[in-house]
Amino acid sequence: MEEGRRLEKISRTAKDPIKLRCAIVVLMSAQGQTVEDITSLMQVSDDHVRDVIHAFIEQGFEACTQNGEGDARRRSMSRLARRSA
Repeated sequence: MEEGRRLEKISRTAKDPIKLRCAIVVLMSAQGQTVEDITSLMQVSDDHVRDVIHAFIEQGFEACTQNGEGDARRRSMSRLARRSA
């Protein structure tokens, strides 16, 4: 409950676009939106959405920092490279 309120506050007040995107992705997921719905709205890959959600589960709000988002992006790129190989 407290996390939800904090995510909503971030989504309304964040000046950092990375924090904002992270909060929106996690909120949408918590509200039952599918990965496909989130990717369509946010214009990001399904792997990226999953990585952000998993990072938030593992790291909490720390995942919504630039480093957390960068880590998610690196994991997505790593997966993409493995698929291409």
